[in-house]
Amino acid sequence: MFTRDGASAIKKDIDNTVRFCQALGNPHTQFKSIHVAGTNGKGSTSHLLASVLASAGYKTGLYTSPHLVDFRERIRIDGEMIPEENVIDFVDRHRSLIEEIQPSFFEVTVAMAFDYFATEQVDVALIEVGLGGRLDSTNILLPELCVITNIGMDHTDLLGNTLAEIAAEKAGIIKPGVPVVVSERDETIAHIFEQKAREMNAPLRFASSELTVQTCEHSGQGLLVTVADNIRHQTKDLYVGLAGHYQQKNILGVLTAVDELRKRNWTIGTEQLCEGLANVTRNTGLQGRWQTLSRDPLIVCDTGHNEDGIREVLATIWSTPHRKLHIVIGVMRDKDISHMLPQLPKDAVYYYCSPAISRAMLATELKDKAMQYGLKGMAYPSVSSAVLSAKEAYQEGDLIFVGGSNFVVAEVLKDYSDIR
Repeated sequence: MFTRDGASAIKKDIDNTVRFCQALGNPHTQFKSIHVAGTNGKGSTSHLLASVLASAGYKTGLYTSPHLVDFRERIRIDGEMIPEENVIDFVDRHRSLIEEIQPSFFEVTVAMAFDYFATEQVDVALIEVGLGGRLDSTNILLPELCVITNIGMDHTDLLGNTLAEIAAEKAGIIKPGVPVVVSERDETIAHIFEQKAREMNAPLRFASSELTVQTCEHSGQGLLVTVADNIRHQTKDLYVGLAGHYQQKNILGVLTAVDELRKRNWTIGTEQLCEGLANVTRNTGLQGRWQTLSRDPLIVCDTGHNEDGIREVLATIWSTPHRKLHIVIGVMRDKDISHMLPQLPKDAVYYYCSPAISRAMLATELKDKAMQYGLKGMAYPSVSSAVLSAKEAYQEGDLIFVGGSNFVVAEVLKDYSDIR
């Protein structure tokens, strides 16, 4: 399992998924799909689009990874997780096939999702890439639309050491004749998507070239954004029910994707679009994206865990009024944190921890590495003990941020009732 073992668990081809799905009757061909890739933002983008489509009356599947608290978070229809009995039944029915093919955990999960969506006859499913794109298990789809959120430095041991190499892997989801939306145009790598789209005769749109966020401000548990359409010379005010500063990048890709679907005769009204954006957490169960766990003390968690993700999280922290900043942080030992640590503020108080997983970097090791960058704090044996210490040090007006890894956030969410 990648969760436990890291890169050694990855199978760099789609052969097992092809064999597995052939044995299941190719369920992925029995429903329409939208394929979403990218370094950061693909989870939020998938959930936002799923929420919009469900609000528009489409029976909508949603496949994402990793899960935070419950495995079944990965496979949903209209926000409802796959029932436990369906998971158990799938494994029982196909145990001999699994033993014959020897697929990875992720490959089994992808096949399970496709089989469930086909059986339940969804109108459309949002399918998030697990890792990369070209060789990802999900890349057996022939979707209605491809969305690529952004390109950043993550999983360099698997995808390449340059943005261009990583972009080429993400561009691997582009299919012949299938329109593709790239949320964020980066001039240094835009040519990679343009070349791949030409090769595939796939219509290509860069959302950030067509749309611009003019204003963005926090409101309640979300954001009020004013988006300017640079093509139609119009502006639109929207409420997005996710509070992270970085969501203003994702919203451009989502709006452009919706526009592309409308061009292809999908019925999505303005009211349905607004309802879907505003109620994404209620409609899809999304967690861990600038999620407020407590108001007093003020505790927020976020799953951003690579160079770009941390940069965006910090931008949201600075836009959140606070006196002293307490950061509870843990990382995986196979992560290159040399790009993350220099970004972190030296005037914060740090609580270094290790989530209960063998891939986690020891809290003492993380503390030692962080000290080299002037980041002062203490090491704790668990996420819960680190959060407890931060709560004890908290004073009115402070902010406690919990993050650095999906697994740190997952443990906080499991203990949610305890820390609230």
